[in-house]
Amino acid sequence: MLKSMTGFGRCEATTKEYKLSVEMKAVNHRYLDLGIKMPKKFNCFEAAIRTLLKEYIQRGKVDLFVSFEDYTENRMTLKYNRALAGEYMEYFRQMAEEFGIENDVTVSSLSRCPEVLTMEQEPEDEEHMWKILEVAIREAASRFVESRTREGESLRTDLLGKLDYMEKLVDEIETRSPGIVEEYRSRLEEKVKELLESSSIDEGRIAAEVTIFADKICTDEETVRLKSHIEATRAELLAGGSVGRKLDFIAQEMNREANTILSKAGALEISNSAIALKTEIEKVREQIQNIE
Repeated sequence: MLKSMTGFGRCEATTKEYKLSVEMKAVNHRYLDLGIKMPKKFNCFEAAIRTLLKEYIQRGKVDLFVSFEDYTENRMTLKYNRALAGEYMEYFRQMAEEFGIENDVTVSSLSRCPEVLTMEQEPEDEEHMWKILEVAIREAASRFVESRTREGESLRTDLLGKLDYMEKLVDEIETRSPGIVEEYRSRLEEKVKELLESSSIDEGRIAAEVTIFADKICTDEETVRLKSHIEATRAELLAGGSVGRKLDFIAQEMNREANTILSKAGALEISNSAIALKTEIEKVREQIQNIE
C-alpha cells in the first residue's frame, strides 16, 4: 500500500462511566514527529502511546488529541483516621482533668475535628484506564491509516500518469537527437561552401567537426538513466510501503539528468522537451513530498 503523509482519524467511546475521544491528524514531515495532548491523568501512558503509534506510522508530523470525561469523578470515598481520633480523645481527657471540667465530647463533635473524617477520590485503576485508552487509540490509528491509504492511492494514480508523460518526453528527445547531427552537418557544409566559394570541401575536416558536435550534444547516457529512474519510480509506486524518501532521492537524480540534457540541447525542439521534462519532474517531486 502507498500511503500519503496527510490523514485524519477519530474514535469516540462512551459508557456509563466515561466518555473518551481520540483524534489524530498529520501533515508532511521528513521524519516521524509525534505531538500528544491529553489530560494529566494519562501522562503516565505517553511512552506506551508513542510505541503504539509507531506500529501504524513511519513518517509525518502527527498530532494526537485525547479528551476524557469521567462520570464517576464525583464519587468520593470517606476516610476515618482512627489514630488521629484517638489522639483527640486523649487530649480532651487531659484537658478535662487539668481544668476540672466535664468531658462532653460526642461522636458528632469528634467527627468535626480536622482530618478525623476526610473525603478522598478513589485511586485510578491504571491497568483499566490503559485498556480503554489503547482500544480507542488503535481504532483512531486504523481510521487514520485508512485515510492515508485512500489519499495514497490517488497520489499513485496521479504520479503514474506523470511518469508516462515523462517517458514520452524522453522518447521524443531520443528520436529527435540523431536528426540534429545531420542538420548540423548540412549547415556546416553550406557554410564552408559559401566561404570557399567552391563545391570542393574537405570531407575529413567536416566529419571531424560533426563528430565533435555530436559528442557535445549527445544525451544517450542521460536518456538511458532517465528511463531507468522512471522505471524505478514506477516499480516503487506499485510496490508501495514507506517509499517517500527513496522516491525523493530518485526524483533529484532525474532532475540532474534533465538539467544536463537542457544544457546540451542543440535544437529548440529538444530544449522545449527538456523544459517540459523538468517541469514534470518538479511536479513529481512536489507530490512525492506527500508520500510516507
